[in-house]
Amino acid sequence: MVTEHHDAGDAALGESVVFDNVTKSYGGREVLHSFSLSVLPGEMVSLLGPSGCGKSTALRCLAGFEQISGGRVSVGGREVSRTPPRSRGIGMVFQQYSLFPNMTVADNVAFGLRVKRVGRQERRAKAADMLSLVGLGEFADRYPSQLSGGQQQRVAVARALILNPGVLLLDEPLSALDAKIRVQLRDEIRSLQLKLGITTIFVTHDQEEALAVSDRIAVMHDGNIEQIGTPKELYLTPKTPFVSDFVGQSNKVDTTVGRDGAVTVCECPLPLSSKEAPNSLVTVFIRPENVVLSPDDAGDAVVVRTSFLGSIQRTTVHVDAMELVAQHDIDDRFDIGQHVDVAIKPYPVMSRRIELRWAEDAGKDGDADAE
Repeated sequence: MVTEHHDAGDAALGESVVFDNVTKSYGGREVLHSFSLSVLPGEMVSLLGPSGCGKSTALRCLAGFEQISGGRVSVGGREVSRTPPRSRGIGMVFQQYSLFPNMTVADNVAFGLRVKRVGRQERRAKAADMLSLVGLGEFADRYPSQLSGGQQQRVAVARALILNPGVLLLDEPLSALDAKIRVQLRDEIRSLQLKLGITTIFVTHDQEEALAVSDRIAVMHDGNIEQIGTPKELYLTPKTPFVSDFVGQSNKVDTTVGRDGAVTVCECPLPLSSKEAPNSLVTVFIRPENVVLSPDDAGDAVVVRTSFLGSIQRTTVHVDAMELVAQHDIDDRFDIGQHVDVAIKPYPVMSRRIELRWAEDAGKDGDADAE
C-alpha cells in the first residue's frame, strides 16, 4: 500500500511521527490508552508486544485505516488525525503480500504511479529502479505466483517505496516466511532503511527481530507502552517486570527480600533494580547468561537437561527445589545427572511483588466460620 507524499524531494530524509495521547475504542472497549510516542526522522522504531497489545492498531491509526477516538497523530509536523490515508505520505507493508495475481511484478510495483496517472514509460523506469533496489531487477515480467514468499515480500516493499513516502510502516511483514528467509529479509530491510533514511515503524511480536533491526523499541502491553529504549537498554535494564519477562529469557525465582533490600538466590546476594520492603515476597528475573555452573561432585545442583543451540548451550539444573537455566559456551559440557555448583553474577535484577490475596481470603473465611 502506498500513499502520496507531499514533498517527494525531501522524502529521503524521512519525517517525524508523533502520537499524542491517542486513544482508540471498539464498541466501548478502549484498546489504546493515552498512547504517546515520538519517532525521529530517519529512525527505525519497533512496536513489540504479544498479540492483542494494540501494536497493529496503533499502526493502522497512523496509516489512517482506523479513526482515532481521541488525541492527535502528526507526520512531519502536520496533524493528520482526520487526513485520508492517501494524503498522509505513508507507505505500508502488510503481513500478507496482497499482490495482484493478474499483474506482473513490475505492474504491481508501479500500481501507485498508475493511480496517479504517471505515464507508462516513466512508470516502467521507476519500477525497474525500485526492483533493482530490492534485488529483483530480473523478475520484472514474472507474476507473483512465480515468486517465493521472500521475493513476493520484496515486491511489496518496492511497491510501498515507489511513491517516495516519508514514513514506512511494516506490519509483521516477515511472520509468514521460513526462519532463514525471515532473517535474511529483515537484514535487507534494515540495510534499505538506512540507505534511504526513511522513518520506519516496524510491528512485531518477535523480540529477536526487534532487537536485531531497531534504533529503539517500544514494548507494548494492554494498549500502553511499558518501556521504550534501545535494544541494549531494554535487555540490560528493563524497567518493569513485564519487560523483564517478555524481552529475552529469564529464570523466575520466588524469594524474600532481605533487610538490606536485596535478595539471595543459591547463596548469592543480588541487588534489586527497584525498591522492595524487607521481608516482601517477590519473583525475581535472572538472565540465563548470569547463571554460572561449575563441576562439583559435592554440589547441591543436579543437571536435568542440556540443549545444544549452535553457538551457545543451555543447561537446566535442579537446585533448592527449583529449576534454573544457565546459558554458556559450548565448550563447557555438562551431563545429565552431573552434580554442579551454581553461582549467579551479582547484577541488579527486576522484581515483581507476590500478592498473597489467598491469605486474606483465608482469614475472611476463618472469621466467617467463627461467627
